Parts: sequence; structure tokens; C-alpha cells
Amino acid sequence: MKVKLFFLTLILVLAVLPAEAQCAMCRAVLESEEGGQAAKGINNGIMYLMIFPYLLIGGIGYVIYRSRQKAKAEE
Repeated sequence: MKVKLFFLTLILVLAVLPAEAQCAMCRAVLESEEGGQAAKGINNGIMYLMIFPYLLIGGIGYVIYRSRQKAKAEE
């Protein structure tokens, strides 16, 4: 079971597609600019900011998992 979960997680991590994460207004303003360097910077910033909520939720989930495993071991 753990091996299957490991391979599923590995596949999901490796099978990532690039995403364009802009709202419609930002996209319209940035497409009118020459070169597209500002658009790349905005996309990278949005993706960077999206990481933190997932890290927080994952950290909370890990703490809950660890406390449950500890309680189970004490029984």
C-alpha cells in the first residue's frame, strides 16, 4: 500500500503542466506590452504566492497525522 502511494505521489509530482495564472484584466494589460518580460514576472509571482497556502495546509495535516499516530502508539 505504501509503495503504491509513493508511486502515485511521484507520478503526480512529475506530471506537472505549466500554467498561465493571470486574471483577465492582468492578461489584457500585460499582452499589450512588448517582449513579455513583465508577464513572465507576474506569472512567477502568482505561482510563488500560491505555494504558501498549500504548505500551511500540508503542515497542519502532518501535525494532525503525527498526533494521531502518537496517540495510537500509546494505546
